[in-house]
Order: sequence, then structure tokens, then C-alpha cells
Amino acid sequence: MSKTQKKIAFFEKYLTLWVGICIGAGILLGHLAGDSMSFLANMEIYNVNIPIAILIWLMIYPMMLQIDFGSVKNVGKAPKGLIWTVIINWLIKPFTMAFFAWIFFDQLYSAYIEPELAGEYIAGAILLGVAPCTAMVFVWSYLTDGDPNYTLVQVSVNDLIILVAFVPLVGLLLGITNVTVPYDTLVASVVIFVVIPLVAGLITNKSLVAKYGDVWFKREFLPKFKPVSIIALLFTLVLLFAFQGPNILNNPMIILLIAIPLIIQTYFIFFLAWFGGRKLNLKHSVCAPASMIGASNFFELAVAVAIALFGLESPAALVTVVGVLVEVPVMLSLVTLANKWKY
Repeated sequence: MSKTQKKIAFFEKYLTLWVGICIGAGILLGHLAGDSMSFLANMEIYNVNIPIAILIWLMIYPMMLQIDFGSVKNVGKAPKGLIWTVIINWLIKPFTMAFFAWIFFDQLYSAYIEPELAGEYIAGAILLGVAPCTAMVFVWSYLTDGDPNYTLVQVSVNDLIILVAFVPLVGLLLGITNVTVPYDTLVASVVIFVVIPLVAGLITNKSLVAKYGDVWFKREFLPKFKPVSIIALLFTLVLLFAFQGPNILNNPMIILLIAIPLIIQTYFIFFLAWFGGRKLNLKHSVCAPASMIGASNFFELAVAVAIALFGLESPAALVTVVGVLVEVPVMLSLVTLANKWKY
């Protein structure tokens, strides 16, 4: 009997379409609203835009509900796949992203992008590169027959590493690009968008599982939060593109120019992680999600930090949003490859 073909949920499958609609709606809103959008742009506390912060928190909190740090204790049983995941995500990916961004934005695009703006485009790409995926990777793992428990361990360990490695890595790589790093804002962003939702998710997870049981939590409670993340993401995109509208209308090719290095980076990291994992004799159920984690990004965090560091209308914020636009179709193509090459 043949296995039932696994399918991505309808809303997630067409996420690129919804993102495209939101981009159009945002640009139209920005054009129609004009200067009145500045009211929302000026709603800030410590350089963090309040409406965007609320929406991004609503994106990230439901993801953190899924993290079970108790699973980390099982790492010692099969450490090779986890070590490879950590190497790809933290010792290779941030630096290759910075390299590709520098090649394209600073060198190849020098005739199209002003030098003073190139640094911010590079910064946005770096923020994507230093934020490994924590949510959609569960979907990619499922579609490639990945080991769900091992994927959970990989994601949980990445979240722990983000707490200590994100700020110094971003600071190091942005320093190379000669972008001034406001460390107080960077640290505040990690606290607001990682630490607080992580702690809140952990407390919610433990208290509800203790009261209602693990089965109820996973089958009844978690599914109710799935739409929250995506709806918050789409509203965030509408606002971002409402602010970015004039920049895009003045230079409509910018989306394509941004997408090219991001797509190249995604395929490069996937192939590196995949063939490296094969050399390490990782099982397909471990190698596939490890490659997916490396290829995809925690774009919610990248968007949040880009806005906090550079502003709503910045080139850096635009790069992180384009990352959302290209990720789903590219990752679905990699899912197809991983299934075709199953071993």
C-alpha cells in the first residue's frame, strides 16, 4: 500500500500569494494615506515601533509555545546531526550571507544602489542570515519525513543559542560593513522579541500541559494559535509596505535585486548542509530537517530587529520582508529535492 502523500496546509502553501497581496495592499495604502502614515511611524518607545512590536510579538509567541526544552536532554543520544546543524547555522551561514550580500549590494549593484544605502541592504541580509528558522521548519520537516522529535531538539537548541550568539554575531558582521551598531537597541530587541515570548511560551506550555495534558495541548490548544502567527505576519507586511511604498514605486526593480542574493544563499546553504550531512552518514530523517533549518530563516526576528535598528522605511527592513516573500516557494522547491533524493 502506498503512503498517503503529505501536503502543506492550504494557507501555508499559498503564503507567497498572501504576501504578494499584502505587498500590493500596503503600497496602495501608503500611496493613499500619504503623510498621515507618519502617525503610526512615530508611535515608538526606545526606538521600537509599538504597532509593529505588538504584531511581531503575536507572530513569535505562538512559535515559542511549541518549544520543549526538556527535549534537549536527549541530545547526547545522537549528537552528530545536532552538531552539524549548529555548525551550519552559526559558523557558516551568517558569514556566507554577509559575503553574498556584499558581493551583490556593494559590488554588482553599485550602479543601481547608492553606496550609502548599500550598507543597510547588507545589514538586512545579515539579520536574516543570523536568525535560523524556528517555526516553518516543522512544516518542512513534516513534508520531508523528518524525525519530529529530533527536529524539535534542533530548533530548541537553536533558540537557546540565539539568546547568547545573536547579538555578538550581528554586531561583528555589521561592524565589518561599517554600519554603526546601537547595541542597546539590539539587546532590547532580542529581549523583547526572543526572551519575553520564549519565557511566556515556556510558562504557558508547562502550566497548560500540567493542567490539561500533553495531548490536549498539542491537538486542541496549539492549532488555535496557528492562524494568529500568519495573520499577524500579513498585517505587519501591509504596514511595512505602506511605509516602503514610495521607495518601491521609485525603484520597482529593487525587489528583484534583493531577492537574487537571498535565493542564492538559500540554495547554497541547503546543498552544503545536505551533502555534508550525507558525508556524515546522517539519516534522511535528520539530514533533511537539518538542511531545511540552515536554508530558512527566523524572518520574524530579522524583521523586528531591522525595524528597531534602522527604522520602518529603511532598506534593511525591506530586505528582511523580501526574505518572507521568497522563502516559501524556494523552500517548497527544496522539499521536492529532499524527497526526490531520499535515501
